[in-house]
Amino acid sequence: MMKEAFLKYLRFEKNCSEKTVRSYGIDLSKFEEYLKTLDSDIQLENADADVVRGWVVDLMEQGMLETSVNRKLSTLRTFYKYLLRKGVISKDPVRMVKGPKRKKPLPVFVKEADMDRLLDDTSFNDDFEGVRNRLILVMFYETGVRLSELISLKDVDVDTSKYVLKVTGKRNKQRYIPFGQELKELISEYRSLRDEAVEDVESFFVRKNGAPLYQMMVYKLVKQSLSKVVALKKRSPHVLRHSFATAMLNNNAELQSVKELLGHESITTTEIYTHTTFEELKKEYKLAHPRA
Repeated sequence: MMKEAFLKYLRFEKNCSEKTVRSYGIDLSKFEEYLKTLDSDIQLENADADVVRGWVVDLMEQGMLETSVNRKLSTLRTFYKYLLRKGVISKDPVRMVKGPKRKKPLPVFVKEADMDRLLDDTSFNDDFEGVRNRLILVMFYETGVRLSELISLKDVDVDTSKYVLKVTGKRNKQRYIPFGQELKELISEYRSLRDEAVEDVESFFVRKNGAPLYQMMVYKLVKQSLSKVVALKKRSPHVLRHSFATAMLNNNAELQSVKELLGHESITTTEIYTHTTFEELKKEYKLAHPRA
């Protein structure tokens, strides 16, 4: 049979590992089992594109992950290219078959209630570092800035009279982000303490010695702070950025506005947050509806 010849070809001519050869063999055997459920006359050598598509659909309906389905489809591609070269078939049944698209993971975010617990109920020291650290968390959550954008803020970029941040994002593209009264008060408190401790600063956020913050320092602060209120695997500044976007959309902000605030080049990048909010909506529906 051609299946055995193909596996020998992989083993002896392509020098594939035994694990790879075994994996190919299992995939082909599973495909053969599927063929038997359709028609006893359908063999590996005469299966057409519709049969292959049917197998892909069957695998998806069984709940198989997109990556696993595409790997099995890759096995068929290699097998039928081999048959084509050997002259066993005249047309490749897999050539026009597309595998399922891999789903992009939804952004990890912190729920509004958990952020409220972190920012309102968690105690921070009232000294320079304590006030600064709380301000960092609030600024991430209330403006959606990236980590690199936050630590590169200059003091002149933070305008409390106009309630706006001037942020320099990717490719040095600048944007303006508005903020509210709470953030203004925290900024004023921080500046007062900072200016007592450090003279002639250029960077907005600094350490006690006047040097700018560095990324790992802020990353550790966010991770340790989020650990107090959530058990998420990811607890990074980017999670707070996701939390900002999700909270904005959950509270009826327009997608285009969120795109501008985040500094996204394309609206499609921002649209992933609509999937996040819809997933939350589905959870609420299942919890609330008596027949869900």
